[in-house]
Amino acid sequence: MRVCFLLEKRFGREDSGVTPRGSALDILVATILSQNTSDRNSVPAFRALKRRFSQWELVLGANEKEIAQVIRGAGLANLKAKRIKLVLSELKRRRGKLDLSFLRRMPTREAREFLLSFNGVGPKTAAVVLNFAFGKPVFPVDTHIYRVTRRLGVVSEKTSREKAHDVMDELVPDSEKGSCHVNLILLGRNICKPRNPRCLECPLNSQCVYFHKYFRGSRT
Repeated sequence: MRVCFLLEKRFGREDSGVTPRGSALDILVATILSQNTSDRNSVPAFRALKRRFSQWELVLGANEKEIAQVIRGAGLANLKAKRIKLVLSELKRRRGKLDLSFLRRMPTREAREFLLSFNGVGPKTAAVVLNFAFGKPVFPVDTHIYRVTRRLGVVSEKTSREKAHDVMDELVPDSEKGSCHVNLILLGRNICKPRNPRCLECPLNSQCVYFHKYFRGSRT
């Protein structure tokens, strides 16, 4: 995919690093904390949770108010504390232990369906876990990527965020999914911002629908 190639020329190739590194369960909880907030808020909250509770079993045994107090910096603390507790409790009930490493051996489709069966785990969260923990060929679509790909015209304006995962999964070759995911996020954070995008600095402006329709048109 040419978009991925141009982004690598600009930003280099980096297959991980957006989510705090650790076990698949670490990444799952970290991604739940990242929902509806920025890494600036969610990463410190995740680290605070790990400092307060040395094992996920201790989080499972804690009450929601205590968890919410620890992760309050991530926003929506009560909701996220409840989701984390529910995921841990359901995982323990189904598997007998708090461990997701078995997903590595599971076909990608089945692993994705397993994660999506948990309340509070959506397509983006499931894709982040599968890609970042196991290197499975799935493409996570976060807020930045959804905005950028719609501006580019890669994803249509009418496509839902959930459906955008399927579109990007099909368009981006498996070998490029990790790097392209990271680089699209970098583009969205630093150049293709929600307001006042820096279109003239964008390595993709030559093939961007937004640039040709709005920016270039306003200069003619």
